[in-house]
Amino acid sequence: MRLALRLTLCGLSLITTALQAGDWPNWRGPDRDDVSKETGLLKDWPEDGPKQVWSNSDVGLGYSSFAIAGGKLLTIGARDNTEFLICLDANDGKELWAAQVGTQLNDGKGDGPRGTPTIAGDAVCAMGGQGTVICAAIEDGKVRWQKSMTSLGGKKPGWGFCESVLVDGERVICTPGGEDGAVVAFNKADGEIVWRSTKLTDRAGYSSVVPVELNGQRQYLQLFQSKVAGISASDGKLLWKSDWPGKTAVIPTPIYRDGHVFITSGYGVGCKLVNVFGEDNQVEDVYFNQKMKNHHGGVVLFGDHLYGHSDKVGWICMEFKTGEVVWTEKDALGKGCVTCADGMLYCVDEKSGTVVLAEASPAGWKEHGRFNPAQKPTRRNSKGLVWTHPVVCNGKLFLRDQEMLSCYDVKSR
Repeated sequence: MRLALRLTLCGLSLITTALQAGDWPNWRGPDRDDVSKETGLLKDWPEDGPKQVWSNSDVGLGYSSFAIAGGKLLTIGARDNTEFLICLDANDGKELWAAQVGTQLNDGKGDGPRGTPTIAGDAVCAMGGQGTVICAAIEDGKVRWQKSMTSLGGKKPGWGFCESVLVDGERVICTPGGEDGAVVAFNKADGEIVWRSTKLTDRAGYSSVVPVELNGQRQYLQLFQSKVAGISASDGKLLWKSDWPGKTAVIPTPIYRDGHVFITSGYGVGCKLVNVFGEDNQVEDVYFNQKMKNHHGGVVLFGDHLYGHSDKVGWICMEFKTGEVVWTEKDALGKGCVTCADGMLYCVDEKSGTVVLAEASPAGWKEHGRFNPAQKPTRRNSKGLVWTHPVVCNGKLFLRDQEMLSCYDVKSR
């Protein structure tokens, strides 16, 4: 039992974590698009990479990324066969508290949780690999409520529950899947069910919900194995859907802009752009192609172009509106994940862990530095790779490889 572990069935914190301009409170950032609004970051790295600020070698097994706000960093990791929501001081990496989420997910590609926590006011919500969602106080980790996706009729996906829950106002949104309604909204205060999307009954996949304002309505977008759908934020009503020929695992989070929804997945499937228009949410495909086949590293939309890794093609830049490829780069860096900040791409090679800084530009792949973190995990599964998505927040770059979490200074002086 760890001294930092504090467990309780209920609790109430009066401390609210105030968001700062550069905070990253949930999966893929404030807008769930993996594009930071920060400026003043390094445009070129030293030969050996940016300066390391701190490291922590005990965040447990798993692939969870980071939520950062108010000087606190939240992630999820497995220790001693149990998954914990772990809070660190974002300034020095020291652990502040840990709260039990549930039993450890065991998987042939690496054990432990996959989803990223969400910070919302005085609370933080997170989903473990077995599908347990908890809501805890940001101050001390006291658990206010917890819910199981399987108890709601959901079935655990083959690689575990991977969703990063959404907190939208006073509601917590996630995807148990199943005949009683694929998407559910909980009351943030007490965990009671507010609604379920009863007309949408797909099994849970691996993508996460994105909130948007679309055709005068607050909508939640979710990508499933066989469709992408928009549901009403007020009551869970199915507003529209578009077919998707997903195979094996459909993972990347949808991208939204101006009434258009971009989706992609790997295993040879490809990508498409859907136009949703009119008061009755009519749907039409703008394009469908196999130029972008993103497995799970994610895609970012910066300016008018999409950037990410496409299976068997390499890193590519593609026009958002037309689906036309502008450039590709296969040799500079292997397959991996990406985030974007201050006009630059931060790309991580999943095999080597090498991190590259490159321009987010349609002019071509232009590299401005690379490094490989010195600290290596000791407990990574032999079949597992570096799959945790990087985060750039408040002038710092955060990386994780299983139990190893490291922080680097990328602020320009």
